[in-house]
Amino acid sequence: MSDLIREWLPRQRWFGGKGRGITSVTETSTVLLQVTDPVVRHAIVHVVYDDGESEDYQLLLGATKGVIEQRLEYAVIGDEDGLMLYDAMHDPVATSLLLYHLASGGDVDGLSFVNAGDVDPSLPGHLMTAEQSNTSVVYGDAVILKVFRRLQPGANPDIEVTKALADAGSAYVARPLAWFDGLVEGETTTLGLLQPYLKNGAEGWAMATASVRDLFAEADLHADEVGGDFAGESERLGVATGEVHQLMAETLPSAMAGPTESRQTAHQLHERLDAALAVVPELAPYADGLRATYDAIADRTEPVPVQRVHGDFHLGQVLRTQEGWVLLDFEGEPARPLSERRALMSPLRDVAGMLRSFDYAARHLLAERPDERHLAYRAAEWAERNRGAFCDGYARAVGADPRDEAELLRAFELDKAVYEVVYEARNRPAWLQVPLGSIARLVGAER
Repeated sequence: MSDLIREWLPRQRWFGGKGRGITSVTETSTVLLQVTDPVVRHAIVHVVYDDGESEDYQLLLGATKGVIEQRLEYAVIGDEDGLMLYDAMHDPVATSLLLYHLASGGDVDGLSFVNAGDVDPSLPGHLMTAEQSNTSVVYGDAVILKVFRRLQPGANPDIEVTKALADAGSAYVARPLAWFDGLVEGETTTLGLLQPYLKNGAEGWAMATASVRDLFAEADLHADEVGGDFAGESERLGVATGEVHQLMAETLPSAMAGPTESRQTAHQLHERLDAALAVVPELAPYADGLRATYDAIADRTEPVPVQRVHGDFHLGQVLRTQEGWVLLDFEGEPARPLSERRALMSPLRDVAGMLRSFDYAARHLLAERPDERHLAYRAAEWAERNRGAFCDGYARAVGADPRDEAELLRAFELDKAVYEVVYEARNRPAWLQVPLGSIARLVGAER
């Protein structure tokens, strides 16, 4: 099995070790959920890389003696001792077993299922295909199960923060209905989270990029004159974000960070930049400007409010429902250490993440349409209009304008852009100029 999984893992969208040599794959946990054909087992595998580092991943595996169904042929992993092994997250028969246990609650050979709501175990499931770092199954257009693929020992902040906000009465989150845990490296670890499926919700990214396309199609109109103007929604999203931040500060730990913490933050930003420079040489011309911005944070003496935050906030993490905006996926950036994702941070990190997302929504189409660079000024106009509207809404909700902390906000925007540079270099090289262009503008190094 280990050789099959070792060859198969790098081809999966959610696998975080792409481009790294794998030394070994060991199945450290095995739970049989079905012993009749097809056999279904839940597995946690420990992946060791050539550089000695390692990661843990969660799998749901099916195995059958018969001919694999045509609808599952693309999920085949290979032949294992005369059985056809496949990724059972694509198999409704297998994923129905997870729903059954989530509805029932209780322990199954080391897997702990917790039910906190009314869950119908008979709902049919289908896999969502748009995700990258995790895998989600929608059951009957009523509930959605997010299965965390890359595992880090401990409680996932997604359930911790979402449950705290829901218990406090927030209308901006989807209440956890059930979840399940297992042991990873001897520590109880969140494996999956079940929530209501907001089937009529529209993803913020889709709405924003549709607005940009409307603007590009109307070459003689400004952003505020186009029928698909998004600024009103951006302002409402700013209000929702501000209110969620306030509630998080009230219901979860918060503090004031002093000069020592500011120096630590700057050191962390420098470390991330060092790592990015080693991967993406195109970042080098902007390194001095980036470091100057980070050094300004190290010299800061004013206290900074810190609290639990979303941690990976962008337009793909919000849905517009009939009732208003809903914020999703409070797990933070999956590639970051769990301790970092659960740490207290400035809420401006989330603001910066959303401002970066507006910039991406406006400019990524230009990366795909290099012959239409004349639209760049329209993209800039759209981005600034919606960034400003978001900040206006946020300021109204919290009573303080994030733009008043321009230095800190710019540092966090640049940090996010550095993260994006590495991601694009590894996954979408054609988009690399989107974050690089933003860095150039933010450090005043446009050419």
